[in-house]
Amino acid sequence: MDNTGGGSFMRNRRLESFLDTNSTPNGKQTPKILVREEVVRSPKSDVYVEDDGWISALISCVRIVVCFLSMMVTTFIWSLILLLLLPWPYERIRQGNIYGHVTGRMLMWILGNPIRIEGTEFSNERAIYVCNHASPIDIFLMMWLTPTGTVGIAKKEIIWYPLFGLLYVLANHLRIDRSNPTAAIQSMKEVALAVVKNNLSLIIFPEGTRSKNGRLLPFKKGFVHLALQTRLPIVPMVFTGTHHAWRKGGLHVRPPPITVKYLRPIKTDDWTEDKVNDYVRLLHDIYVENLPEAQRPLH
Repeated sequence: MDNTGGGSFMRNRRLESFLDTNSTPNGKQTPKILVREEVVRSPKSDVYVEDDGWISALISCVRIVVCFLSMMVTTFIWSLILLLLLPWPYERIRQGNIYGHVTGRMLMWILGNPIRIEGTEFSNERAIYVCNHASPIDIFLMMWLTPTGTVGIAKKEIIWYPLFGLLYVLANHLRIDRSNPTAAIQSMKEVALAVVKNNLSLIIFPEGTRSKNGRLLPFKKGFVHLALQTRLPIVPMVFTGTHHAWRKGGLHVRPPPITVKYLRPIKTDDWTEDKVNDYVRLLHDIYVENLPEAQRPLH
């Protein structure tokens, strides 16, 4: 349900997932997440005034250190779990999602931002989830708020990221080769095949990189090609305010309110290859319509 007014709701990815005996290692069914709605602080104003004084800087430093240490602990624990599950690829995906739900929620709690989540009735679709991207916090939210049975797509070089890259590969998430157009196209076809074969959902940032100032960047075409090959609906996830909370290239985290809004799924059953650019513009326009003026493109 959409949450407005003085109250807002935050989803809780329940840790009972560990004991769920109804998982399907053959990938024939995407498990549903048990959701409990929880009241959290509601943003009192859409206007945020930054505080860059020394006290704010000290609090920011402490939060970043605690986030880093906490993430290292959960990453190490789940790396061991995933190593034990090497023979079961789908179970590794599921455990990777549980890692994301636990770690993402924990990191957002440490950062302390008031969060409002809207449109949760669309949050358990088997779909391609797309998100605008202006902050490292977007990744924490995406890890936490996408359903079990969802895989990410990253460049193949992610394997060299310390510890996290190993976890990404162990969790059976997907990688693409972006070294040249031919390799990229072939990689996208392999991704689509794996998604269809294992009955998975996808998460993707259509801008391809983080915005420096929070304003929406042009969308790349990859999500359209994936939709054409998988025929999955597209669920837009609109992140508002994360660019204030943690800017690209910076190490100062701030506590402004954040809103996550799931939009109604966009069906792709009748999409055709000759209208790829039209579909890119369609989704981009939807984001422009749902973002505040400060996050819309200047042109």
